[in-house]
Amino acid sequence: MQSLQEKASVLSGVDQAEAFAIDDSNLFEKLGLQTFINLSTNFYTRVYDDKEEWFRSIFSNSNKEDAIQNQYEFFVQRMGGPPLYSQRKGHPALIGRHRPFPVTHQAAERWLQHMQNALDDSLDIDQDSKIKMMKFFRHTAFFLVAGNELKNQNEKPKHKHQCACKHDKPTDERNIGLSWKANGSLLSLQNHSSIDLLTYFKIPTSYITNFTSQ
Repeated sequence: MQSLQEKASVLSGVDQAEAFAIDDSNLFEKLGLQTFINLSTNFYTRVYDDKEEWFRSIFSNSNKEDAIQNQYEFFVQRMGGPPLYSQRKGHPALIGRHRPFPVTHQAAERWLQHMQNALDDSLDIDQDSKIKMMKFFRHTAFFLVAGNELKNQNEKPKHKHQCACKHDKPTDERNIGLSWKANGSLLSLQNHSSIDLLTYFKIPTSYITNFTSQ
């Protein structure tokens, strides 16, 4: 069974080694907090000013200032800085937190276009760091697309002749290490190892323990 990370590599054209090359150096120490704040501010200014209504509508229920803070805190945490995002909001649970949104291929590409333009405008980020960051962003964007496709697959209604019997297996979620929490609002990566979680999200071990024990 293909994992979400593997599917993200196929969809994005970025393999996992390229995506996680952002860990070759500490980008937070290299670039500093203000650089990430500026990047996210530039990015979301572009997003909220996008000329396409279908894309703007994805963010219509989100406050721009909150979106900026959520993003730069996650970037800081993921790229070698303090766990600002987890301290304030807990486990990043990217797929679960994006579950209400239509994370399609088209939306991912437009998101990435705005991020590329924001990076191009960032004079405080060197070219090598920009390349590494974009590869991580591209892989992560299509990780969310893959998760959205899994969600849609799992939410398809059964045909009338099918029964929800006890012996029926849930749709391959467990096989790729994923399970939805009861309230459906977060994605639990219960079957992933602590190393997997640290590599992908850079969250403190205490958050991994608390989250996976639920």
